[in-house]
Amino acid sequence: MSKPQDVDTAELRARYPDVFNRPASARLATPSMLVAALAIFVFGLVDLDFSPSRFITGLSQLGWISMMMMPPDPGSSLPLYLQALGETLSIALLGTTLAALLALPVSLLAARNIVPHIVRFPVRRFLDSIRGVDTLIWALVWINVVGLGPFAGVLAIAVSDFGAFGKLFSEAIEGADQRQVEGIRASGGSALHEIRFGLLPQVLPVIAGQVLYFIESNTRSATIIGIVGAGGIGLQLAEQIRVLEWQKVSFLILMILVAVAAIDFISGKLRFAIIGRRAVA
Repeated sequence: MSKPQDVDTAELRARYPDVFNRPASARLATPSMLVAALAIFVFGLVDLDFSPSRFITGLSQLGWISMMMMPPDPGSSLPLYLQALGETLSIALLGTTLAALLALPVSLLAARNIVPHIVRFPVRRFLDSIRGVDTLIWALVWINVVGLGPFAGVLAIAVSDFGAFGKLFSEAIEGADQRQVEGIRASGGSALHEIRFGLLPQVLPVIAGQVLYFIESNTRSATIIGIVGAGGIGLQLAEQIRVLEWQKVSFLILMILVAVAAIDFISGKLRFAIIGRRAVA
């Protein structure tokens, strides 16, 4: 059996100088970042008054509350809870649909293959500013504008998703195949024809999939904003927690979990039907 040849270290150093002759700053960059991240983590624990004893005490309290939740029981309020759940689903559906309808034309103004930079830049920054505010904050704003109830919840989700949809839709438009657009242009089509027949048929399935995903996600968001007064099952959940009706709380949580799981299953099937299931190798 032949012996393996010895590796000439000098030759390797000459061939790969970037590996063997890295400056000290480059070699210390990763350890320094790890130490800095650890220091920030420890500082955060100390600054936020993290206490292991309080955490253990809280776990025992959580165990007691969990025992009080069993068995889930809606009492005589089941019709009210079903109506509140339907209200939450309506808030999520209407808010997401309204946001998608408003964001689609605006996303065309934010796509670099549609409009010049001087138009795209302010539209992009406008969408960023809208998207930077959380749905819960928008709910608090609209509650003070239009009052308590599901209408404020619909507006909060619509405004919040408007910014997110504008960004996602514009990125889908930018990623579309330009050959179809060039073919329509070569045949004498106008700019509107290029958008209508060249871009939209490509991006609409992707946009539909994104909208379906947001409907499922916004079902949870509609529950949260309901706690602050935007209607739906979140309002009922907050009220039962306030009066310590833990069996009703557990039943409401189960209702939310079942509804989210059902919507996730249905929206997943619809996304595959619209976009098309990828072939498995």
